[in-house]
Amino acid sequence: MTRGCAILLPAAGDSRRMRGTDKLLQEVSGRPLLQVIAERAIRASPHVAVTLRTGHAERAHALEGLALTQLRVEDAAEGMAASLRAGARWAMSLPVRALMIALPDMPDITAEDMHALIRAQAEHPHLPLRATDMTRRAGHPTILPQALFADMLQLAGDTGARALLAAHPPRLHPLSGHRALTDLDTPEDWAAWRGQD
Repeated sequence: MTRGCAILLPAAGDSRRMRGTDKLLQEVSGRPLLQVIAERAIRASPHVAVTLRTGHAERAHALEGLALTQLRVEDAAEGMAASLRAGARWAMSLPVRALMIALPDMPDITAEDMHALIRAQAEHPHLPLRATDMTRRAGHPTILPQALFADMLQLAGDTGARALLAAHPPRLHPLSGHRALTDLDTPEDWAAWRGQD
């Protein structure tokens, strides 16, 4: 019997737009962002995995001691699809009914947001669910039901689950403010985000 929702944090990218620094190791409340987001995910689900490429020793170090699975992605240079395929294979081994894809460069997404999305998807467990801002602009995280895990194995390139969501339109779930859209990819993004304080 399947139950619950696993969470995948795709962290095998190379932060090229940060021009020499690693966005996932930027400090949030004094700790690396990747660690912060992983801890929030662990509070939302007993099944959490993070994809990493070979050579990401500092990212792996940031996750040490956390109750999660590290998935090595040898073909990470292909793009996001490589992480999603690895996450699908992992999720297919678990007693879960869905998989949340939570981008780890979104520091405003909370454990409570993840809980709320999991609860909302459980109301219609055979349908995808996607977070939006309050104006219904689509963002992240996204939850894919178990029925789409096999389709995830066919994804290719760096467009994420876009093709799956086009073929299987998700229900939308608003999160307050703009946090479903706030991902920090560049030094300018980080400076603007920190300037809000």
